[in-house]
Amino acid sequence: MPRFLAVYTIKPEAVLAFRELPKVEQDAIDSVGVAQWAAWEERNAAFILDRGGMVGKTTRITKDGIAKAVNPFCGYLVVEAENADAAARMFEDHPHITVFPGDGVDIMPFVT
Repeated sequence: MPRFLAVYTIKPEAVLAFRELPKVEQDAIDSVGVAQWAAWEERNAAFILDRGGMVGKTTRITKDGIAKAVNPFCGYLVVEAENADAAARMFEDHPHITVFPGDGVDIMPFVT
């Protein structure tokens, strides 16, 4: 079955806005979101090949050297599905976009 990289995205300003919320509000969102995330993973466990994880600040390496960079990536996981549409449908109700301030999940097929 085809494999897909699912990349969680979030806008930097959404991260800042979340961090500016009172701690009690952040904790309330976390308690709901973490429980829903675990339930989502349980429902989709048969299709998750690598649970991946959340990622931190970016360092970019180019021919000009090493520098700090900014991108919308905040985590990833690897799933298998019949096609990209089926993989995308798995994430329609994901708490990254329904509870947390994430703005999307990008689905990309592995081609090798």
